Order: sequence, then structure tokens, then C-alpha cells
Amino acid sequence: MSSSSPEPARWIRGADRLVAPTRVLDLRSVHFRHPGRGTDREFVVIAASDWVNVAAVTPDGRLVLVRQFRFGIDEFSLEIPGGIIEAGEDPIAAGLRELAEETGYVGTGARLLGSVHPNPAIQNNRCHLVLVENAARTGAVAWDPDEEIAVTTLPVADALAAARSGSITHSLVLCGLFFFEAWWRARPAAPVAGPV
Repeated sequence: MSSSSPEPARWIRGADRLVAPTRVLDLRSVHFRHPGRGTDREFVVIAASDWVNVAAVTPDGRLVLVRQFRFGIDEFSLEIPGGIIEAGEDPIAAGLRELAEETGYVGTGARLLGSVHPNPAIQNNRCHLVLVENAARTGAVAWDPDEEIAVTTLPVADALAAARSGSITHSLVLCGLFFFEAWWRARPAAPVAGPV
């Protein structure tokens, strides 16, 4: 028989100050006080814009993937397209924009599949997963100045296998594929063509 421990206390947020601004995030020092113990602490919080990742699936059941150099790991990374949501931008609109800019693909039926907190221990933002169906390459890419992206597609089963095997290691991409797989498995089966 399992037992539950008591709920932890909600710390009381106080003043915060900017420690270091950057192009993609702000590093802030935030004061918190524990209501029961009276403990006062300063915690580092990364204040960042929300992000979006896009699971774009083609009519023949392939996922659009990007491979690019990532400075944090000093290595290449296989991912689904994604990026920063602009201030005031809707996550679905941002997903469609990022998909088109990074890959030249557009599609239909765009909708939000889920959202996660990338790292709630130190970050305040969310990452949203947008599904796009009937993805097709129709235009030129519009990369940011430091982007250089190889665009490819894989059958959904192969992309999910790459996630399980460790070929895809980006944690937010893995979260996105988790939401996508649930949708993929629950979707109505394609009609089977009968004899002519």
C-alpha cells in the first residue's frame, strides 16, 4: 500500500532584478520566501519567449525534419522544425511561419497538440507543439542569418524509431513526437481502395 506525502508549500515570489539581458533570453535573480520556514532565497530564473515546434506530416505519411548545427552541444541535431514565438504571436501562426521559413513547407489543418514547460526549475516559458497536415514543399526557405539547415522527410515510423533509438536527442523534439505519436495512432485509418 502506498502513502502520499504532504503537499509542498508554495513559495512567495518577491522582487526580481535583471542580471544579464541577451538576444534570446534574460537572466533574472528572483527573491522567494518559504511561508512556513521563513527561508529567504534568491533563485536564478531564465526569462525567455515561448517556443514552438512543428510536427508537419505529408499526405504520404512522412514527417518533415531538419538537421542543423547546434552551438550548445557543438554538434549536429536532427529535429522537427521550430523556433521562437514573436511577442503577441499565436503559437499556431508561429508554427506555420517557422515551418515555411526553415523548410519551405506549408500545409493544412494546423492545430495545437500540446504544450510543455522546457525546464520549470529555472525557466519561465513554454514550448507549444503544432501539428500541420498535408505538408508540401512549395516555397523557398528564409533562414535567419546564422541558420543553415538540411531539410528531409522520414516515414513516421522511422522518425519515431529514431527518437527511441537515441538518434534524436533534443528533449523538446522528443516531447513533440510524444504528442504527435498519440495523434498519429488515434487518427482514423485511411480508406482501403476496393477492387476496380
